[in-house]
Amino acid sequence: MTMAIPSFTVETRTRASMLTAIAVIALLLLAFAAPFIVSRGVIQDLFFILTMLVLAQNWNLLAGYAGLISVGQQAFVGFGAYTMFGAVILFGVDPVVAILIAGLFSVALAIPTAFFTFRLYGPYFAIGTWVVAEVVRLLLAQWKALGGGTGTSLPREATREMIGVNMMRDFFGMKASEAGDALTYWLALILVVATVGFIYGLLRSKQGLGLAAVRDNEQAARAVGVDARRMKTLVYLATAFITGTCGALIYVQKARISPDAAFSVTDWTAYVIFIVVIGGIGTIEGPILGVIIFSCCRTCWPISAPGIC
Repeated sequence: MTMAIPSFTVETRTRASMLTAIAVIALLLLAFAAPFIVSRGVIQDLFFILTMLVLAQNWNLLAGYAGLISVGQQAFVGFGAYTMFGAVILFGVDPVVAILIAGLFSVALAIPTAFFTFRLYGPYFAIGTWVVAEVVRLLLAQWKALGGGTGTSLPREATREMIGVNMMRDFFGMKASEAGDALTYWLALILVVATVGFIYGLLRSKQGLGLAAVRDNEQAARAVGVDARRMKTLVYLATAFITGTCGALIYVQKARISPDAAFSVTDWTAYVIFIVVIGGIGTIEGPILGVIIFSCCRTCWPISAPGIC
C-alpha cells in the first residue's frame, strides 16, 4: 500500500510584500528628488531625520539584537567627525573621501574599547561605554591643531569644492551652498538604505539567528555552539563603522565642530535611545516609527529642551 506524500509550497513573496516593496521604491525615488522639490530648510530637516535614523538603527542593532546596552555611542560620532576634520584640514583630503576614512578609524577605536568594555556586563557595560566616550572627548579636546576645547571649522573651499558639488552646480544650476546640502542629503539617504539593508540581511542570515539566540540567552547559545563573544564583537565593530561614518557626514554638513557638541550624550545617545524605545526595540521598523514621532516632537518642542511634547 502506498501513501501519497503531501506536497508543501513555501511562499516567500506575497501580494502585500510586493505592494510594500513598490511603495518603498516609490518613496525612495521621491526622497531622491526632494532637493529639486522642497526648500533648502526642508532638506536640512530631512538630513537631520535621516542621520538620526542611521544612529537609531545601529543602537537598535546593538541593544535590541546583541543585548549590548551602550550609552557611549557618541564616542564614535565624535571620533568619526574629528577624524574627518583632521583628514581635511591637516592632509587636504576631500570631505567625501574623509567620511569613509572616518568609518575605518572608528573601527580602529572600537577594537581596543571592545577589549575593555566586553569584560563588563549589564549596567557596568553601559557605564563603561560612557566612560570611554568621555576619555576620547577629553583627549581630542587637547588637539590644538583642531582648535582644542573651542573647536574649529572646515575650510570654506573644502565644502564648496568637494566631490560632486561642481558637477551639481553645472548640471542643475545650484548655488554652492545648495549643492553642498543636496549632496550631504543624498549621502545620508544612501547611508540609510545601506544600513537598513545590512541589518535586514544580517538578521535573515545564520549569523542573525545566532545573534538572536545570544540576546535571548547567552549561556544557552554557547551550549549549542554559538560563539557569543565573536558575534557581539562583529556587531560592535560594524556599528562603530557606520556610526563613525554617520558622525563624519553630520559634521561635513555642520562644517564646525567642538568636543562638547561632537561628544554630546544628549544629542547622539539619549535622543537615539528615545527614538528606538518609543518606536519599538528589536525591530527594523521600530527606529523608523520612532524617528517620525521624534521629528513631530521636535517640531512642537525645541530640540535643546530636555522634555518632549
